[in-house]
Amino acid sequence: MGPPACDKDAKALEFIEEITRNADAVQREVLSRILSTNAKTEYLSRFSLDGATDRETFKSKIPMVTYDDLKPFIQRIANGDRSPILSAEPVSEFLTSSGTSAGERKLMPTIKEELDRRQLLYSLLQPVMNLYVKGLDKGKGLYFLFIKSETRTAGGHLARPVLTSYYKSEHFKTRPVDPYNLYTSPNEAILCPDSFQSMYTQMLCGLYERNQVLRVGAVFASGLLRAIRHLQLHWPELTHNIRTGSLSPQITDTSIREYMTRIMKPDPCLADFIAGECSKDNWEGIITRIWPNTKYLDVIVTGAMAQYIPTLDFYSGGLPKVCTMYASSECYFGLNLNPMCSPSEVAYTLMPNMCYFEFLPCNGHSVLPDSQLIDLANVEIGKEYELIITTYAGLYRYRVGDILRVTGFHNSAPQFQFVRRKNVLLSIDSDKTDEAELQSAVENASILLKEQNTTVVEYTSYADTTTIPGHYVIYWELLGKMATGECLEKCCLAMEESLNSVYRQCRVADNSIGPLEIRVVRNGTFEELMDYAISRGASINQYKVPRCMSFAPILELLDSRVVSTHFSRSLPKWSPARRI
Repeated sequence: MGPPACDKDAKALEFIEEITRNADAVQREVLSRILSTNAKTEYLSRFSLDGATDRETFKSKIPMVTYDDLKPFIQRIANGDRSPILSAEPVSEFLTSSGTSAGERKLMPTIKEELDRRQLLYSLLQPVMNLYVKGLDKGKGLYFLFIKSETRTAGGHLARPVLTSYYKSEHFKTRPVDPYNLYTSPNEAILCPDSFQSMYTQMLCGLYERNQVLRVGAVFASGLLRAIRHLQLHWPELTHNIRTGSLSPQITDTSIREYMTRIMKPDPCLADFIAGECSKDNWEGIITRIWPNTKYLDVIVTGAMAQYIPTLDFYSGGLPKVCTMYASSECYFGLNLNPMCSPSEVAYTLMPNMCYFEFLPCNGHSVLPDSQLIDLANVEIGKEYELIITTYAGLYRYRVGDILRVTGFHNSAPQFQFVRRKNVLLSIDSDKTDEAELQSAVENASILLKEQNTTVVEYTSYADTTTIPGHYVIYWELLGKMATGECLEKCCLAMEESLNSVYRQCRVADNSIGPLEIRVVRNGTFEELMDYAISRGASINQYKVPRCMSFAPILELLDSRVVSTHFSRSLPKWSPARRI
């Protein structure tokens, strides 16, 4: 690490030091402010706090909750009730979570001042990065950023993903020019609702400024790989645009066309170079071949995104992969103070000013009383916890569903590795499919098999990220007559229709998940799986078929027993509108 890059960085780094030195005191102050501000809300009034804002009373009287516990209150706000139900401050909009309830995105109420807190955390990322990588003010970042569809609740509130909210805010659109944080992508492209036009334009701008690019990124690793796939598919037209200085007629967005008309010029040499690289059979290292000055990739590669690391290494020639921050729709949490570490060592320092943090120890089957949740400053290194938060916007002792492991402390603030999402089996992009949902999808699809006197004896699944985009693979062992290919293709679609709205949006609108695949295996395959597990020490009395597989030898065994493969040939139904 070196010294701060500038005075602004020095102030940001000092803020981090100050707030982490006094983490417990800051947490007490945060809780007191939340409880005093929201004391007269309907929700807190139910628990007879009588104006108390101390930690002990809070822990003894306020229960730990899930989204389903809060759903009736949230639904009233969404339907137009403007009374102070969860928060004294008016709800400014709803942030739609990638987690789901009853198949629909969860609605997270937020207030205007939360945007200021999110902006504060964003403002700390670059000063930390500048300690590790010098000269980032000498070029630009090629970041593939997108907005997603938004809708309105019955009561008129906007409902949209947290990043869409941020990109459409004045904080982002009118951000001051910062030489350390310049993008090749113009706002016009980022804010275009058509994902193809947005991606195409951002890629074109990145190609024009290939020698200015110092870092390449997207929110998730899967998003960056989709951008590479886009280049593979569309480089002939992109290079034609560069050669002629004219924009593709596929780009019809008026604001994009106006912007690109101002900056595009014919550049045959650049077009020849890009065409020469992209026409080669081997795309290994394509990122550094096209953007030779790239110092690192800025993408999330923790949790489910870790499955993309080998592919990123292939396309980037092993460039460092930087995970800068830890956030969710409910709240932004913290940042990585050692961003150039390897993905397996990524740990996030939770910022004690963002919300009030508590932690539920992962103690197997033991149940800890709500009053004994662990405070931020009292977690223990090496132990795993479920994250519980209380926010300014009106979530109280809310179970986020993230499992974290304590790896150390920065001053008095703990640092955590993200371990996993609780109960999630399958994830390709922002989708999260749990075991109950997968079971329901299999059951719904199995109805189609009855006409052919066939049933599903056993099944398991796998998130296949060797394709771009990745897709769900479901292994079925069937009993009875072999179903027709047409029937099994319909089963693929029936499963997709049964999955949650986040999955279906990724399939239909975002093109970030490929068609679901069913691989039928020969009879006896799952008995072989059990024998294999027992040979490795599993108890025959307690063995259950895992509903998701990732262990390479088991996947090899399954694939060696496949007798037929089938894909969805149609898109599942999806609409931005919510079911109320």
